[in-house]
Amino acid sequence: MATAKRTRKKYSDKKRAEILAAADKEGLTATDVQKRFGVIPVTYYSWRKRVAGSGRGKSRKARGTRSADVDSRARDAVRARLARQLPKIVEQEVGRYLDSMLGPERRARRR
Repeated sequence: MATAKRTRKKYSDKKRAEILAAADKEGLTATDVQKRFGVIPVTYYSWRKRVAGSGRGKSRKARGTRSADVDSRARDAVRARLARQLPKIVEQEVGRYLDSMLGPERRARRR
């Protein structure tokens, strides 16, 4: 059984931008875009990737979703904890290195 060949539809840059903007604004999935605009998911994803590559697109997490807020807060908490811990870690590692190079007794006299 032969499958029907799909005709290739061409979209203008303006129409692509409209579809991408609507999908971004309304939080549409690729399947939603296909149902609403007739654009197959692989085409939608390639458009989105091309726009994101040019620096004009928004990542999925930058859309203001609740999970993006949680992710952002979690990242902020991790960064804050690292900022508190990092100086201690660096001091310990430098101390270990100096101890291995100079010996613990020589380093203690230099302080």
